[in-house]
Amino acid sequence: MKSNLVPAVILIVLGALLLANNLIPEFRIWRMLLDWWPVVLIVLGVNLLLKKS
Repeated sequence: MKSNLVPAVILIVLGALLLANNLIPEFRIWRMLLDWWPVVLIVLGVNLLLKKS
């Protein structure tokens, strides 16, 4: 059950960001993703470490 949690949260957050991009014209999702992409790599790496333990 825990293994499905991370992908589910990622999809929910991504969907919320895309919805905000459509509803709020000042919200620039692509700029934010360009700034925060390293965080995604860190989260994926931590997730892999926790799965191995």
